[in-house]
Amino acid sequence: MPTTFRPYDPDQMLLMPPALRDWLSEGHLAHHVSDLVDGLDLGVFYAPYEGDGRRKSPYEPRMMLKVLIYGYARGVFSSRGIARKLEEDVAFTSLRSVGLHLRVLAAGNFPSHRTICEFRRRHLDDFKRLFVEVVRLAAELGAVRFGTLSIDGTKVRANASKRKAMSYKRMVSEERRLKAEIDRLVGRAGKVDAAEDERLGADVRGDEMPAGLKRRKDRVKAIREAILEAKARLEAAQREQDDARGRKPGMDRNPKGGRPYKRAYGVPEDKAQSNFTDPESGIMKTSSEGFQQCYNAQLAVDDERQLIVAAEVTANASDQGQLLPRLDEVEAAYGAVPERVLADAGYCNERDLLALEERGVDGYVALGREGKKAAADAKSRPAAARMLKKLLKPEGHAQYARRKWLSEAPNGWIKQAMGFRRFSVRGLRKVQGEWALVCLALNMKRMQGLQAA
Repeated sequence: MPTTFRPYDPDQMLLMPPALRDWLSEGHLAHHVSDLVDGLDLGVFYAPYEGDGRRKSPYEPRMMLKVLIYGYARGVFSSRGIARKLEEDVAFTSLRSVGLHLRVLAAGNFPSHRTICEFRRRHLDDFKRLFVEVVRLAAELGAVRFGTLSIDGTKVRANASKRKAMSYKRMVSEERRLKAEIDRLVGRAGKVDAAEDERLGADVRGDEMPAGLKRRKDRVKAIREAILEAKARLEAAQREQDDARGRKPGMDRNPKGGRPYKRAYGVPEDKAQSNFTDPESGIMKTSSEGFQQCYNAQLAVDDERQLIVAAEVTANASDQGQLLPRLDEVEAAYGAVPERVLADAGYCNERDLLALEERGVDGYVALGREGKKAAADAKSRPAAARMLKKLLKPEGHAQYARRKWLSEAPNGWIKQAMGFRRFSVRGLRKVQGEWALVCLALNMKRMQGLQAA
């Protein structure tokens, strides 16, 4: 017996107006999102409901997806915010607010914020597939040509406070202090037990540890365990970094010569930090808010219509090493290799510049910050020297100048026009899924504007 979903009929005839779609103008974004979603392959969204149908009627995945994408496109990111918009009264929604638009998409359905949140959480990995499918559709329509790609990164706030982070140096000192306090509490509890045994007798009930003392001990123990876990994460990450650099346990000096290492193998620097709320996020410098707990969100933008064709999130504040993975992502998803690529100085290194030449990609990657004179030694950095020579030519300078409005504009649309400045979920895998949803919503919004034009 197939699954029976709750009724969902966007074309349901009403008394006034005659159809739900008539509540909004024909070219409205809500209609555009609805029509686009209807044309996509949503098999992965329906797969969890396959079976014998013996369950409570769930909401239509198609409807849930439309409501979620439209909410993000209009700057409503929280599940509670979307649910609240759906339930706004008619007097308010008659003002053509987001609530009315969502009601048209939901067609009389009112999923709770828990349902919306669970749907998003369950399908975080599936939003990337939809993102790719929409870009493929845009390519068929001629809105994406993969001629020139501009790559850029932006810091997006994590769903965690930087005040919930602790440095490795403080972790070491706090772990020692808490261990000493636990030992003191245990010793104190033993003295209390011995005193009560002497006063009441060994066979008389009343030798339990005092409740306040026990709670304090448990609390201190839990804090110490959390610090030990964070300390272990930093040490594991540092061991991976040391291994990547070719350093081995017991190696105190660089084998190629030079001064001894400042720290032992696998021991992080004192200033290295870990966050207790979202351990995979990191302290990063933002353009307007100083240092914050963030993730580094990456974009690759096609120059034809400024649509995003590749999106990823990393936990590394630096853009180093992100140039080639974005090109690999484009080639794997669409089978296309761009003719040229634009990127700022954050992506520049000799290895990647040589790889661009080997791939036959015409790269325009800055060697230094704008306004500062760049230099590259032709013997030690031949690819960088060739790049600098190309950028100093008028045509090379003109090509690179396009980067600023090509890839920085979508970041501005996401943060300013849509208002997305902070992730709603925690953990690298989850924020990668939400970033794909954000970019999917922006692309759909852009495609609607292009069709209108």
